[in-house]
Amino acid sequence: MENMEPHKNSATRTPLNSVVQRRSKSRSYRQSYRSCLGAASRLCFTPAMTSRRLNTIRKAPKLNNIVDKVDAQQLALLMKTEWQLSCVTPLHHFRYTQLKSYARQLSEYMTAEKQQGLAVGVEGALSFRVTFSVVQGMAQTDVDAETVLIQIFSKPLFARKDEPAIMNEVWKGWLTCINGSSDYINSLPKDFTCLPLFGSSGLATLTALVKSWFQRNFDCCFAPSDISHTSLQWLVALWTNCHTESDIQQLKMIWTIPVVPLLQVTYSVSPVDAWHLWCSVRRDSQEMEEQDSIVIDEVMRLMKGLMCHFYRHFRVDLSAGSLTSVSTALGTAKGSGKIKFSNSKCMTTMLTLLTECAFLRMPI
Repeated sequence: MENMEPHKNSATRTPLNSVVQRRSKSRSYRQSYRSCLGAASRLCFTPAMTSRRLNTIRKAPKLNNIVDKVDAQQLALLMKTEWQLSCVTPLHHFRYTQLKSYARQLSEYMTAEKQQGLAVGVEGALSFRVTFSVVQGMAQTDVDAETVLIQIFSKPLFARKDEPAIMNEVWKGWLTCINGSSDYINSLPKDFTCLPLFGSSGLATLTALVKSWFQRNFDCCFAPSDISHTSLQWLVALWTNCHTESDIQQLKMIWTIPVVPLLQVTYSVSPVDAWHLWCSVRRDSQEMEEQDSIVIDEVMRLMKGLMCHFYRHFRVDLSAGSLTSVSTALGTAKGSGKIKFSNSKCMTTMLTLLTECAFLRMPI
């Protein structure tokens, strides 16, 4: 399909030298990115970027009512859904003005793959309808690109003739950048759009097709985006800090202890106990000049307090293991890279941290 070959089309409108230069730039991004894949350490940085690590100080989250900025129907599509995260290199020649065209191209691409006998996973589906839409109001800074929401619908092949032509949503996903690194974004050539965090919900085969289409059209690369032990600890502190404004109901953590057989520990803490411990940690901070900031030392002291309490009761040293899951009434995050937004007021806090994690895997 010619419209699935953007390089061929663009070559007819662009001088050869420009095409070669454009491909060279985008290929260098892909190659440098792939050289880093799989090498990210537990501290969430790559060997090529040893100076780039998670921030050690963050602003205390303020529960902003995102409903006032984001369309309610679009927001509902993001809530109460478990998303599988990936990180994405910058998109080359991505244009917000072309979203309708992208939807048509992706639909045609997926239908063609299905007709060629490739297993898509949607039983009986012959054609797909795709929509691209901009989620206005999610961006937090001037350098943040607007969030893009993608939905895929399918009508069963053997639907009854007397039934209305209803197409069911079979997949959805989004690309976003919340409080992105201005240094990194400003260093990119102007033809690149940075949306480093990708969330998907639906069949893995459909996710693979969407990623494949993006890679073909925008010279980007995808990689799994797990959530590190340290990032999960940050979420424990950030969510606990929100308790007085929005009841977290219960702080639930899952730890994996490396013994034989492998031991998985579920640790639930009442919100009042978690809040009191957090308040004591904050009071013990040495004259914090900015009380609206949280530093990594406070996070570590909170976690130490929780682990010591658990050890006193059960004689199990959680520090010997890894934190693999955290959940409250505000959201859920798993080390495998799965997240769920349970409260829209805390989405910005979660996405800021996850965007930062995605940037740490970007090539220089």
